[in-house]
Amino acid sequence: MRLLSAIVPLTLFALTPVLVSAQDGGVDGPTSSPEAAGYSCDPDKCKLPTCNCASTSPPGGLKPSDTPMFIVFTADDAVQSYTLDAVDQFLAQRKNPNGCRPKMTYFTSLNYTNYTLVTDWYVAGNEIADHTMTHVGTPSADEINGNLIALNALAGIPLASIQGFRAPFLSYSADTLKLLAAAQFTYDSSSTAAIPVTDPNTDAYWPYTLDNGMANNCLSVPGTCKGEPKLPGFWEIPMYAFFDDRGAAGPHLMDPWLDAANGATKANDSATLAYMKKTFTDHYNGNRQPIGLYTHPIHVSLTYPGVGTSKSTVDMINSFLDWAQQQQDVWIVSNEQLLAWVRNPVPASQLDSINAFRCSTPDVDPNLKICNGMPQNEAGILSHCAFPDFPFYTCYGCPQFAPSPNNPNPPQNVPSGESARHRLPSNCSTPFWDPIEGKCICTSQTCAFNDNTRPIGPNGANLTGGGTGGDGDNGTTKNPYVPFNGELSTLALPKGVWPSVLVACVGVILGSLGVASQL
Repeated sequence: MRLLSAIVPLTLFALTPVLVSAQDGGVDGPTSSPEAAGYSCDPDKCKLPTCNCASTSPPGGLKPSDTPMFIVFTADDAVQSYTLDAVDQFLAQRKNPNGCRPKMTYFTSLNYTNYTLVTDWYVAGNEIADHTMTHVGTPSADEINGNLIALNALAGIPLASIQGFRAPFLSYSADTLKLLAAAQFTYDSSSTAAIPVTDPNTDAYWPYTLDNGMANNCLSVPGTCKGEPKLPGFWEIPMYAFFDDRGAAGPHLMDPWLDAANGATKANDSATLAYMKKTFTDHYNGNRQPIGLYTHPIHVSLTYPGVGTSKSTVDMINSFLDWAQQQQDVWIVSNEQLLAWVRNPVPASQLDSINAFRCSTPDVDPNLKICNGMPQNEAGILSHCAFPDFPFYTCYGCPQFAPSPNNPNPPQNVPSGESARHRLPSNCSTPFWDPIEGKCICTSQTCAFNDNTRPIGPNGANLTGGGTGGDGDNGTTKNPYVPFNGELSTLALPKGVWPSVLVACVGVILGSLGVASQL
């Protein structure tokens, strides 16, 4: 992982209170009920892949015993070297049953984010999703769409690849969901499933579309449920809580290792591990609804000064993952991968038939000097944007002033003697785009991906994952950062963002001519 040490001193003191206060996502009891939901959906009319009823049963009529058990891994807020290191300490040494390194979803906001690391993380195969520009709950369209535009402009994330959204503080409204659907996001993942799967009234539904309205958070979000809002084809991926010995009265959602279990007054790693295993087992032995590790990386960082993360807590989380991966058909996945399977559910034995689960690396010459999100290619050619509040690096040229919801893609500041860097076009994938030369290096041969898929263990069970837990394992990995990427796609700009993009593009053109002013 590239360590951008120049950034840390400038943001050390400003960043800590912002991200610590972002310990959001707590829940203290059920957030819905069958009566409050008033939910009705006809599975004969609502059919995959474009429609799915809210249901506790596996999609596609699969038997639970044929259904993969998914652990969804997500992170929220700023992307910095220490946040990716924090994620890597759980994922870098692991393999899924097909031998591929697990992927995860990073819900990214603007503040304090280092854009070149977003690029690198995406090119490494992970999902980049939207968390607003400035980390505000019940966000405006500018907050949502502005972040999408900035991620595309400054990190080179294809617009079509930014499929998901999570509301800061999990604070969303019916209007938020409508804004997301209008901007052609694929899914939201802000609602909670806060009733245990062992309860007959559980709200732990598999991901579902809002053709018939919401079925989660009906006690806490006005204007939802009872058939509203109707957003055909737009998906909700509930966030699944863990439960301690108190059952429905003891839910733990984001960063559960920070919570005190069973009514105690302080967190206890042993108690947390026990209820995490118990909740996982309830899901696994039931209808195999996914379970999630929803993290704020700062709270598990061992390298960020002043945070005080206990290594025993990190070991405990790894111990949970080590244990879970020893069970049959357990996969650590991103939301993007989960949704790819839900839309096309196949037995666990056939999961590798879905492209999203294969491990591939872009076929790019490692000696080529190109600013493309692959560290060996882009060393020495990044732009350093020295804004006082949050400096960052980017492959795509520094803006004249810091992006904001009102202007997410400001005119480019072109150093003397250089040319403006070219934004990612709609017909070239990030690892093959040269923003300095403004050309795609992709040909029929160099675009070929190297597929390294292979099963591990009997019947596809992963018996080799782990190695960093607190159970005596001391496995290591020589190269924790192995780039890979998914398939190329034809990209289309989402509806609802054309006006902002047009203004931004005009600004970039004028900026390249040296006559731009703030738009």
